[in-house]
Amino acid sequence: MKKYFIKTYGCQMNKNDSERLAGVLDGSGYQPTEEKNQADIILVNTCCVRENAENKALGFVAGLKRQKKKRNNIKIVF
Repeated sequence: MKKYFIKTYGCQMNKNDSERLAGVLDGSGYQPTEEKNQADIILVNTCCVRENAENKALGFVAGLKRQKKKRNNIKIVF
């Protein structure tokens, strides 16, 4: 079964959006995982209004480059 990992930065609205996206992925046959290393899809949800949240998200995505090199088939959505 394919797995997904969602990382959320920002306000309560971002958390709500992530929950809705999780529901879509669940409905599409994906299973959530707490380990990004096990995920087939990594979704990063952030607030573009709050600079701190956006900077944290950009740092997180930059750290995923090594994982993408090891597992070319992984999808990263930002």
